[in-house]
Amino acid sequence: MHHRMPPVKNWVAQLKRGDFSTCDAPRPGRPKPVTTPEIIDQIHELTLDDRRISAESIAEQLGISRERVGSIIHEDLAMRKLSAKWVPKCLNADQKRQRCQSFEQLLEIFRRDPNDFLSRLVTMDETWLYHYDPETKQQSLEWWHSGSTRSKKLRVQKSAGKVLASIF
Repeated sequence: MHHRMPPVKNWVAQLKRGDFSTCDAPRPGRPKPVTTPEIIDQIHELTLDDRRISAESIAEQLGISRERVGSIIHEDLAMRKLSAKWVPKCLNADQKRQRCQSFEQLLEIFRRDPNDFLSRLVTMDETWLYHYDPETKQQSLEWWHSGSTRSKKLRVQKSAGKVLASIF
């Protein structure tokens, strides 16, 4: 069994041999990869092809360290992972127009008599509230450039459970 000498003993032996060098000796093994434009382009292409790809997966595919991939993504490409933003539903153009018209009518009523507005106004809405099995925030993370807007995620996987809510 080969025992390694403690560093202090190594230094003493080195000095006794007359070796006063303070530089590290060359070592066998894979050299640190250099960040090249080609590697940056490859990483950029991989993140654009699959925005949910992990840095570990990129590192494996390109044969470089996970830390190097992270550095390139954050520093060279100015990208970060964002989770999708939850929205209750996406309205089409007709639904948006209808809502604007309704609000304009309410605003006109308010302008006629602001003091009486709240005492005369009753609003009501009904909606089905579903139980969801949502994708976790971690599962929805995607690579995006700084300043990019997040993608939106709709709650589409409804379970059998639902409740009708009437809101006044």
